[in-house]
Amino acid sequence: MDDVLLNGFRVLTVPGLHGSGPDHWQSRWERLYPHFERVEQARWNEPVLDVWSARLGRVLRRSSRPTLLVAHSFGCLASVHRLSAGAANVVGALLVAPAHPGKFGVADVLADARLACPSIVVGSMNDPWMEGQCAAEWAQRWGSDFINLGCLGHINAESRLGNWPAGFSLLKQLADTASSFISVSQRAPAGSQEPVIAGRDS
Repeated sequence: MDDVLLNGFRVLTVPGLHGSGPDHWQSRWERLYPHFERVEQARWNEPVLDVWSARLGRVLRRSSRPTLLVAHSFGCLASVHRLSAGAANVVGALLVAPAHPGKFGVADVLADARLACPSIVVGSMNDPWMEGQCAAEWAQRWGSDFINLGCLGHINAESRLGNWPAGFSLLKQLADTASSFISVSQRAPAGSQEPVIAGRDS
């Protein structure tokens, strides 16, 4: 899986509840591409939205490079929360199998979140954490494109995706869109208000 297109970006993986085990596609991507960075949570078994979002914000502040987020499950919710509050330098987000916000009591918090950068929500019709049609509705709320993968469960290690090359193709697609997004942002007319790439970190 060629990653030349990603060389201009910082890529952060944002796992969900309990982290991603060694057979999870996020972990496989990290082994294939050592420059990918993982956002580590202090307590993987305690999905607290504000805490996880704040941790992501701290990791983002370590670098000024344009950043792509690659999130899974509750990690998607933490990413959406951080992006809606302002996240420095995030220019794209791949949100795979987001957990239903209602399962964690944060539906009201995320219902009006709108992402200022290009984003793709990837869903599965038989995902026990949030089935595809519902994921599509949340993608619309967030202003994200939606990809329906059919029936792949929670799109995790149990889905037996291996290195998940189809998912990596979506990441490259996002990187290409983000490149154009950055270019447009940089071409703001003189005297106009500078476009916000992904808000400001709070």
